[in-house]
Amino acid sequence: MSSVMSSVMSSVTGRRRQVLVGSSMLAGAALIGRHVAKRRPAIRRVAEDLRNPVLYFPFDVRGSGSLLVGRKFGRFLATKVAPGIEVSDCTVPGSAGAPSTRVVLYERPDRKRPCGALLWIHGGGMVMGAPDGSHDWCSALADQLGIFVASVDYRLAPEHPFPAGLTDCHTALTWLHEQAADLGIDTDRIAVGGASAGGGLAAAVCQLNRDLSGPPICFQLLNYPMLDDRSVLRTDHQGRGAFIWTPASNRFGWSAYLGHAHSPAEAPMHAAPSRTTDLSGLPPAWIGVGDLDLFYDEDVDYANRLNSAGVPCDLHLESAMYHGADVLMSSNPRMRAYVQRMTDALSVAIG
Repeated sequence: MSSVMSSVMSSVTGRRRQVLVGSSMLAGAALIGRHVAKRRPAIRRVAEDLRNPVLYFPFDVRGSGSLLVGRKFGRFLATKVAPGIEVSDCTVPGSAGAPSTRVVLYERPDRKRPCGALLWIHGGGMVMGAPDGSHDWCSALADQLGIFVASVDYRLAPEHPFPAGLTDCHTALTWLHEQAADLGIDTDRIAVGGASAGGGLAAAVCQLNRDLSGPPICFQLLNYPMLDDRSVLRTDHQGRGAFIWTPASNRFGWSAYLGHAHSPAEAPMHAAPSRTTDLSGLPPAWIGVGDLDLFYDEDVDYANRLNSAGVPCDLHLESAMYHGADVLMSSNPRMRAYVQRMTDALSVAIG
């Protein structure tokens, strides 16, 4: 009798578990459904060919916990190196007591010497990212253009606030010039470029280098650059910044980099390139950004100010494109064309 009761109780318990699991799944599905419905108005603004399921599940970097998640996830995003490209790590000594900096080098074995070079600075909101995430882009440039590419593994905030990252990047630029003969580089054809936070750092490197009367930079390649900390004080973004890099993430990134909460007061010189009033004497530039990107306004304004200051700047605006779409949708024909625009601009500048 006890065995029969045990069997009955076990069956009942099993059914209860099934009901609970089923209820949980239904609740989860309902939650996802509500979330998807909430995101649909924003996604309707995205070009149909650039829509991706990832856009339905936004991720904000708001503190140490989400930052840890973002950094761990980023480790799985290392991209592939183009076939035939040699990749090596180099340790560049720090300047003025700063620690050494890792720089990843890309080159085609049969490249002409001396050749042009690009110092590339990865994105990640000043708080995430590594050169490994740009292996495909850097190696493709080395392959297609026959140039020497160096990607900087600069220090990240909040552990290393301004000016740590900028110092590392400028140190790498100086190193390229100092080692030009051994590296087979033409010092008159060294460009600086970056995406997102890396684009902001690239712009800052050009400003710092000008003010220090540093070695020549022939061009700056800025892909949706992060330029203005004052953007976090805005409340009306006109629907921009709904995807990939959001206003909440931007607030955390700038706060971590500057080392303090946001205010309209002046940021340190070269920390936020848009704050610089005199843009004359900077290298020619290419700036690309989508009209759904959080950085749209500051990028358009910076491009216009460069041109007004006598600095040639080619501004490319991509309709219905969000931040990072060229990476998330890399096989999309329109994004391939967008990337080709950058490649062509660099090719013309470096020669």
